[in-house]
Amino acid sequence: MRSHRVTKGPDRAPNRSLFRAAGFHPEELKRPLIGIVNSANEFVAGHMHLDSIAEAVKTGVRLNGGTPMEFSTIAVCDGIAMNHAGMHYSLPSREVVADSIEIMVEAHSFDAIVLITNCDKITPGMMMVAARLNLPSIIISGGPMLAGEYNGQKLDISGMFEGVGAFRAGRITENELEEMARQACPGCGSCAGMFTANSMNCMAEALGLALPGNGTIPAVSADRLQLAKETGMQVMELLQKEISVDKILVREAFENALAVDMALGCSTNTLLHLTAVANECGFKLDLNLVNKVSDRTPQLCLLSPAGTDFIEDLGRAGGVPAVMKELVSANLINPDLLTVTGKSIADNLKVAEVLDPTVIRRVDEPYRPQGGLAVLFGNLAPDGAVVKQGAVASSMQQFEGTAKVFNSEEDAVEAINKGSISAGSIVVIRYEGPRGGPGMREMLGPTAVLAGMGLDEKVALITDGRFSGATRGASIGHVSPEAASGGPIAYIEDGDRISIDLPAHRLDLKVSDQEIDRRRAAWQHPEPKIKKGYLNRYARLVSSAGSGAVLDDTATKGKGDL
Repeated sequence: MRSHRVTKGPDRAPNRSLFRAAGFHPEELKRPLIGIVNSANEFVAGHMHLDSIAEAVKTGVRLNGGTPMEFSTIAVCDGIAMNHAGMHYSLPSREVVADSIEIMVEAHSFDAIVLITNCDKITPGMMMVAARLNLPSIIISGGPMLAGEYNGQKLDISGMFEGVGAFRAGRITENELEEMARQACPGCGSCAGMFTANSMNCMAEALGLALPGNGTIPAVSADRLQLAKETGMQVMELLQKEISVDKILVREAFENALAVDMALGCSTNTLLHLTAVANECGFKLDLNLVNKVSDRTPQLCLLSPAGTDFIEDLGRAGGVPAVMKELVSANLINPDLLTVTGKSIADNLKVAEVLDPTVIRRVDEPYRPQGGLAVLFGNLAPDGAVVKQGAVASSMQQFEGTAKVFNSEEDAVEAINKGSISAGSIVVIRYEGPRGGPGMREMLGPTAVLAGMGLDEKVALITDGRFSGATRGASIGHVSPEAASGGPIAYIEDGDRISIDLPAHRLDLKVSDQEIDRRRAAWQHPEPKIKKGYLNRYARLVSSAGSGAVLDDTATKGKGDL
């Protein structure tokens, strides 16, 4: 066992002395040492209860003969960080999560790890480090929040951001907005719609890194604690059977995850994070594959923000396993792959079934014949751009509009709030990519305000930044190359015409090649927005969104394209 490096033999007597000082009994040190990574804190709603999850996991580890050793990592709440300087730190926190866990696991020689997560960048950061360390590992989330209720209608955080737009447009009063804020988030858990946190926790199931139910069992359910105990017991089984992450995260697992992603209608951020996880496995996720999978995979669920169902409804209807069983029935995923249950996907799905076909539709009666996401290419995005096509109105699937260009999110929001954006416009927000932002901020503020004003079916938004999983409408993000790297988005001018064609996977600037060349020659590289600290280092090291915004993409040279 790896842990013998710190527990066995005369040379490790000093180490045992330090373990004893921390309260560990010699009998505990004879057992496998299991790292329990807990991202709990007191103010992130998705993480405030994770101490109880950790205790349940540790119970499970002890029940199956291991010694759990808990340590912490950071967790950023995207909702609290939204619309101010804090959002610069959200995506970069993913790398800190992964690196901090790597440091702790390698420094202390754990035999296996359980990664306790919930929110947006913590789950992908934990997936990345699980792949990097390649130990027996399981991810367990804290579970989704229940939806709130206001005026007899279910409500979540997406509705709150849109409520700000409704208030700005004079459609609701400030008192009504405050009452919505009181009702929208009724307790702990990851926000109740198919936003990035829940998308990635469902992706953990689809990849085989988490036990069935991980993405949908509510945070407040006793079943969540049962799942945590089972996770603790199961990591010991993985250790005994020598099932490491590389046996689970094979090439086909990512294609399976993409199919589940499309069927569920997940956040656009899943592509950013799956690309980064694949990178840790030595694969390069080709964005053309995303369109191939999307074109053949029907969208079976219409969850908030695209529809009126929430994660609790998905769980009630059978959860991710039921969705996967539908996909298996149409030969859309490979059921033979190994998972952290120690069994194949097919074995896991024997007890799965669709319990509510109004929430999880059959493959022959989908919400859409194509998947929820698409990657667009064209002279405006040579390396790709991502859109949640399942949340775009039919009238906006093909759209041509006039560019209104802004060099920051703040400038765009100010113009929107002043009523300067009219129907037929395409709002362009640039210099918000991984390098230019820095940190690739989410643009939930402007998209939600536009939706709240009733403009989400009349105005499109394009950015080299990101969109929240709570975004709906014709919102196209991850434009690559980004403006700060001299990508074509840097050359757009007010009044230019832009063409969006989702069925054809196209995003084009309606300007001649000669004019684009002229603008490129005149473009000057901007000064860094932040000149010290972590974000300055991040901006100098980060790759493009098309490469997953990773700090080091050398691993992709190992095994080739997916």
